[in-house]
Formats: sequence, structure tokens, C-alpha cells
Amino acid sequence: MNNSKINTALCSFGMSGIVFHAPFIEVNTNFNLYGVLERTKNEAEKKYPKIKTFRSLEDLLEDKTIELVVVNTPNITHFDFAKKVINAGKHLIVEKPFTATVHEAEELIQLAREKNLVLSVFQNRRYDSDFKTVKKILDKGLLGDIVDAEIHYDRYDPNLSYKVHKEKNTAAVGSLYDLGAHLIDQAIVLFGMPNVVYADLDAFRPNSKVIDFFDVKLFYKSHRVTLKSSYFVREAMPGNIFHGTKGTFIKSKADVQEKELMEGKKPGLSNWGTEPESEEGLLHTEKNGEIIKEKVSSLQGNYMEYYDGIYDAIRNHKTVPVSGNDGLNVIKVIEAAMKSNIKNRGIDL
Repeated sequence: MNNSKINTALCSFGMSGIVFHAPFIEVNTNFNLYGVLERTKNEAEKKYPKIKTFRSLEDLLEDKTIELVVVNTPNITHFDFAKKVINAGKHLIVEKPFTATVHEAEELIQLAREKNLVLSVFQNRRYDSDFKTVKKILDKGLLGDIVDAEIHYDRYDPNLSYKVHKEKNTAAVGSLYDLGAHLIDQAIVLFGMPNVVYADLDAFRPNSKVIDFFDVKLFYKSHRVTLKSSYFVREAMPGNIFHGTKGTFIKSKADVQEKELMEGKKPGLSNWGTEPESEEGLLHTEKNGEIIKEKVSSLQGNYMEYYDGIYDAIRNHKTVPVSGNDGLNVIKVIEAAMKSNIKNRGIDL
């Protein structure tokens, strides 16, 4: 068994590299934060003096010691970068959204399979404290059969992003791809693929050229799920609302990991990813014939679980956390939602 560290390289050192990837790769003893692609700057070297800076993707991919590459570049580049990484014979993590289209996702999955490489989509929100808590409640059957569910990802920010590529009306841009990819993935983890998708998509920020509002309905045989996001929610609704035949569970979106990472805190502390008590969920249901209404403590959030899973997939041939097929299913729902919005009708999957 090969227990050596996995030399890992990042394809950019913007927010995702600084906040969501580098801290976990550096702290995890199974990985070596080896390299980063920065075309003109040396920001990674300032924070991680031992890291190697590459000026082009080609130079990075020529380095034989790199085993794993994280494609955390703008959405529109994911397919092109990922294909080059796979063809270079390296394992791969692609930021969500996986690709712009179903066709691109299928091509990458097939290529990685042919070359026997690990391909994973980075869906860190599976490891949020609130989502883990919701999943535990549902797995225990505490609500009975689910009838109706809502998952929100709201914020108040009417301003356009300073990142120009996020506001250009090109493929894979807009909140349905960025925030929607998280919510769709969570819904599929909980309930599987829906039968029908119906969507209302719009742009409400002044001068916005990309989708910044979505209301996506996923229809299943026995229930429906609403996925919703807006940039004009000053007073947030509960991020998770689940109604079943026995009761209801309501939970805020209160995972603290992104905030802690933005503050420069390192993952791995004993209290890492621990929500304040004020954000406990509310469970109102029937248990053993008795109606109960009680607060539910949140499980601990931990994005490191994702990287632990990546190590096991590469070194121990375990199941890949968030597989290429998982990423593909999200893009299938996004494409159906966009088609639904144009045709103003439900789209069968």
C-alpha cells in the first residue's frame, strides 16, 4: 500500500484556493501543498513559502511529481482545464459547477474512466453543519414521509461582482450554476434525481446580465422540493424547511466554516465547524405516539471529510466523494431548469 503524501497543485489562488482548498491540503498530513498556477503574481508563496509557482498550466502538468490537480478556475474554463489535467495522467478535483453542459461532463467522466483516474467534483456544502444535521433527521425517519421541502441560499447584495467573468452572459455563469449547484446537489443527496423540473429564473440586480434569482421546483413521485436563491433577502428565511407526514424540521443555514476560514483560522481545531447554540434546529413531530417540540443541536461541519475521502479514493481505491456522475446529475438538473424557464413548463428528466 502506498502511504506517501499526495503532491497536490491548485490551478488558481483566488478566494477558492485561499479559503476552501489550501488550508485543508496544508493541514491534512496525507497531502503536500506542492504547487500553484499564478500567471503573474506570487501570492501563494507569501502564505506558503515552500509552494512552487507555475506560470502556465502546461508547465504545471509537465511536473511528474504532481499527482492531484484542483481545477478552481472560472466556471467557463472547467472543461478545458479538466480535460488537459486528465490527459496529463493526473487525478482531478473540479470546483462546482462541474462543467457548463451535460455533454462536457459526460466526456470528462469517460476520459477519466479510460485512464483509470480519480475524478471528483468539489461540493463542500455536503459537509456543512446544517446540511449534515438535516440529513441525520431525515435518515432517522423523524418526520415520516417527506411531503414538501425547501432549501434556500439567500443573501442581500444588490451590487455586481468585481470579478468581471462572473457578470458576463456566458455559459456556466450566474447564481443557478454557482449557488444552485450546491442546492441541487444537496437535494439529490437527500432524495435522488427528480422526475420533473420546473424553474423560474430572473435577474433583479441593476444592470445584471446573468441570472441572480432562481426558484426551482423538483417534483418527485411522493413529494416536491423547492430550491430558491435571491440577492435581495435582507432578513433571511430559514435555509432548510422540511415537512413530513409526522412533523416538521426547520434549520437555519448557519455553518461557520467559511467565516472562520475568511478570518484565517486553520481547520482541524477541536471546535472547528461548531455552530453557536442559538442556531439549533427546531423539530416538531410525533415520536412514539407523543407530540414533541424540541431544539436539535447541530452536527459539526467539517470540509476536511471531503479531502480525507479523496485520499482514500486515490490511495485505498475507496468510493470517490462526489463523483463525476454526481456532478453530471447536477448539470442535468441545471440544463432542465434553463429549458423550463424558456418554455414555461415542467421538463421531464
